[in-house]
Amino acid sequence: MVSLQTPVCDFNWKAPDFDLPGVDGRRYDLSSLRGPNGLLVMFICNHCPYVKAIRDRLVRDCAGLKLLGINSVAIMSNDQAEYAEDSFENMKKAAAEFAYPFPYLLDETQQVAKAYGAVCTPDFFGFNAKLELQYRGRLDASRKEAAPLDARRDLFEAMLQVAKTGQGPMEQIPSMGCSIKWKGE
Repeated sequence: MVSLQTPVCDFNWKAPDFDLPGVDGRRYDLSSLRGPNGLLVMFICNHCPYVKAIRDRLVRDCAGLKLLGINSVAIMSNDQAEYAEDSFENMKKAAAEFAYPFPYLLDETQQVAKAYGAVCTPDFFGFNAKLELQYRGRLDASRKEAAPLDARRDLFEAMLQVAKTGQGPMEQIPSMGCSIKWKGE
């Protein structure tokens, strides 16, 4: 398992559009997902210990962001043939088990992950109302184990600032996680 860190935030980079199937049987694109104050795009999966450590916090923080006018979406881009735990059926199970308050989408061709430059799971892209990138950092201090409950909520605080001002914090701590499992590698 290769562990990677995300690059520094490329402020004002525009979110690439996509059209992907969700575990709920619907298709989603940027216009259907954006909230009045922004959109959080998350690259996650089912098998990664970094994602498993924060699923409950993702649910908490995304529900809180929705109240601030920021919608969220999770995209799974891993090679399902090599990682059965990340299959579409298992995505459906994870979404139901953890009551994801956001659409969970399958990027079977991996083109969306490539367009976004996603490198790991979890990888967070926080966009403002104009769909300009304002945050590319971590959720909190969690790694393969969850951080203490009183840990600073980096992503939530950053997106709160985006909701209020349209701009993210200049200082951001990169997210860390398992590499995206690219097909043919």
